[in-house]
Amino acid sequence: MIAFLATARPTESLAFYRDVVGLSVVEDPPFALVFLSGETMIRIQKVDHVVAGNDTALGWDVPDLRARMAELRQRGVAFVSFDGFPQRDGIWRADDGTEVAWFRDPDGNLLSLTQFGS
Repeated sequence: MIAFLATARPTESLAFYRDVVGLSVVEDPPFALVFLSGETMIRIQKVDHVVAGNDTALGWDVPDLRARMAELRQRGVAFVSFDGFPQRDGIWRADDGTEVAWFRDPDGNLLSLTQFGS
C-alpha cells in the first residue's frame, strides 16, 4: 500500500514529517516527498495549493498514545479538539476503549494517532 497526501509547503512538510513525526526520508524529487512509515510508503505530492479537509487523511496505530503524544508535544505539535466531540486532554475515547488524538501537518491535513482498545 502507498499513502498519498499533498503539500504546498514542501520545505516545512519535509522537516515536519522527518524531524517531528520521525518518518524515514526515501527521496525528495521535484514532484513529491517520499517517506517510509514502517513498510508503508507515504508520497506527499508537491502542489500549488492544498485544500485540507476536516476528516482524517492519515493515521498511525500506536501502542502507547499518551507517550507518543508527549513526544510530539515536545516537538511542537498541538493536538486538535473538536466542538461537540467529547475529548479529554486531546483524546477521544470510544466505547471499546480505543483512543484517538488528532493533529495537523503544515498544510492543515488532519492526522491521527490511535491506540486500539480490547
